[in-house]
Amino acid sequence: MSAINISNDNFANEVIHSDRPVLLDFWAPWCVPCRMVSPILEEIARERTDIKVGKINVSEQPELASQFGVMSIPTMVVIKNGKIVNQAMGARPKGQILALLQ
Repeated sequence: MSAINISNDNFANEVIHSDRPVLLDFWAPWCVPCRMVSPILEEIARERTDIKVGKINVSEQPELASQFGVMSIPTMVVIKNGKIVNQAMGARPKGQILALLQ
């Protein structure tokens, strides 16, 4: 499975009501570190069927970025049962991203 584009329209269904933990990536196309992390997140999305990976473009979804208090990108947030359980700012290697899911 690949990462899902998250917007205001599908946020509640895909994230809040998800039956699996969700790894959200707040990113923008102009952000170089975001582009470095993107292939890692796509790889995680393909490998880990027990989680959902979502991408939120902060340029297109500023309300969601504001709701999560995102001040810099990339920011990754892990949500389980509708609640934030972990988060990290900045580009990270795969191992550190996976550690957020523990």
